[in-house]
Amino acid sequence: MAVMYARSTTIHGDPGAVDDGIAYVHDEVMPMVREMEGCVGLSMLADRTSGHCIVTTSWRDEAALRSSEVGVRSAAERTVEILGGRPALQEWEIAAMHRVHEANHGAASRVTWLRTDPGSVDRAVDAVRLSLMPKLEDLAGFCSVSVMVRRDDGLAVAAVSYDTRADLEQADEGAREFREEFAPALGIEVVDSAAFDVAIAHLRVPETI
Repeated sequence: MAVMYARSTTIHGDPGAVDDGIAYVHDEVMPMVREMEGCVGLSMLADRTSGHCIVTTSWRDEAALRSSEVGVRSAAERTVEILGGRPALQEWEIAAMHRVHEANHGAASRVTWLRTDPGSVDRAVDAVRLSLMPKLEDLAGFCSVSVMVRRDDGLAVAAVSYDTRADLEQADEGAREFREEFAPALGIEVVDSAAFDVAIAHLRVPETI
């Protein structure tokens, strides 16, 4: 299977502008991006309390990622204007994707950022794939899990989505165990973790497991 890629725009914006930002991404950005060659999805995570939002576009291969760069940048700039704050754009390799079903209205996601030695990125992905994923299947409301990596930087980010915020909170003990016990035992540093509402989830990224 060809390696798929993603581009994320992270914005710490104005909490009062989050709903306007979601509307713009849904009504303007998503239709444009989905017409681009090689696009396999768009998602937006939002925290209405803090204004922290992450818009991610996914691409069939590196060529599609590169050819989309100009169009996506202009859309990202307008999104930032609406939300306020400064954007951080990053490109990722999609290392793992497992989806039980699409996230529906009211879904929530916990995102965990991880760092390890660049030569151990695959080990970090395997830790999520082999140790965390099987446990997720048994959790109430589990929707999907994805893992993206930046190999040269030794970075990985895992997003686990649930049907409701209540389901996410119920699963938090297991997430804490992974962050505080399992990951450090493998030499994986947990850089940050945050919970979001799944504002938009239109993904056609195929299963990788």
